[in-house]
Amino acid sequence: MPTMLKQMPLWQKIFIGLVLGLATGLIFGESAQALKPIGTLFINLIKMLIVPLIFVTLVSGIVAMDDLKKMRRIGMKTFFIYLLTTAVAISIGLAFGIIFEPGAGISLEGAKAVTSKEAPALIDTFLNIVTRNPVASFASGNILQIIFFAIMLGVSINLAGEKAKPVADFFNGFSEAMFKMTNIIISYAPIGVFGLMAWVSASYGIDLLVSLGKVIVVVYIACIVHVIFTLGGTIAFIAKLNPIKFFKGIISAQSVAFTTTSSSGTLPVTTDNVVNNLGVSKPVSSFVLPLGATINMDGTALYQGVCAVFVAQAFGIDLTMADYGTIILTSTLASIGTAGVPGAGLIMLTLVLTSIGLPLEGIAIIAGIDRILDMARTTVNVTGDAMVSVLIAQGENELDTNIYNSDTSVQTSDEDISEEVIVNKVMNS
Repeated sequence: MPTMLKQMPLWQKIFIGLVLGLATGLIFGESAQALKPIGTLFINLIKMLIVPLIFVTLVSGIVAMDDLKKMRRIGMKTFFIYLLTTAVAISIGLAFGIIFEPGAGISLEGAKAVTSKEAPALIDTFLNIVTRNPVASFASGNILQIIFFAIMLGVSINLAGEKAKPVADFFNGFSEAMFKMTNIIISYAPIGVFGLMAWVSASYGIDLLVSLGKVIVVVYIACIVHVIFTLGGTIAFIAKLNPIKFFKGIISAQSVAFTTTSSSGTLPVTTDNVVNNLGVSKPVSSFVLPLGATINMDGTALYQGVCAVFVAQAFGIDLTMADYGTIILTSTLASIGTAGVPGAGLIMLTLVLTSIGLPLEGIAIIAGIDRILDMARTTVNVTGDAMVSVLIAQGENELDTNIYNSDTSVQTSDEDISEEVIVNKVMNS
């Protein structure tokens, strides 16, 4: 049995922790509330990660974009489109959360003291992004100010060139160390989720199960809407291409993404699809797609919107327009720094909840169904990567429309990695 648990994927362990926690709370009632400190420890560990993780990974991510010097025009267009579609995705997620109210069936107000807050003026929100004292921003955990400072530092390191290489190497090494620390803390997640869910279910009962199912349905519907109308609509009305052929051309990449929940693991299949099925040139695909795997998180951003609204509704917190604006801005900017982080979805959700003062206890509720949600959001991420590659290729006259419009896809060459190999490799990693 211990060997079986050791070999079990983390998402399965977290899901088991959620189920056992729910069952424990429902069976033992108030006595199960004594397990809350186990979950509180997990929340504290997550909080410990937030500031150093977002700072060093964002600086490292900006420094890694050195290719933008060689492909400035393509790079800037790609960067802008990725951030724009991410902002649209988070807006859709917020809209679906507000309309369908996934957290309306439960009430967790007692879990966290809630105080009303006055909405700041929109201009003040933007002005406050620029920190007057970076040290104070780190100490207070002001996420937007930390993100802004990290971007400025990363750009400055790139502009300084060779003289700043030791600093760049330091942040690259620091980010790797933070990835390892994240792995260690996330490995404790099943136990932490068990403790928190036992306490939550003991306190709030069966209504929580209904709301979790509602979150899954709302996220999946929102993802489908974003893929069809935002991504497919861009192909149809901006690129003036047949969106049906686009979706048929990347079905293999979407299948691998849905199965493996890994944008990076799906990258070889995505590249093969956009080159051989959609006619994108290899120079464009080799630049746009890896960049997308780094900064494009449409599906994850959409998920942040739904989950943030769910947590706010569950804890009885009314969000202001300034809060919604902060969620959009934080999710869009944080996507640059957290895409390569293990458990990126939960880390980004932590950043979003922190940025608007929502209780981090909500993370434990979402963590148990995170794998199910991850399948949908990774598929959206990969579809967005492919869409941008087609859009950029067409704008640079590097799209072979004969291949794009052909009824039969070009067969994958012998030197390309097969879809089955990719699936087996990622699933076993």
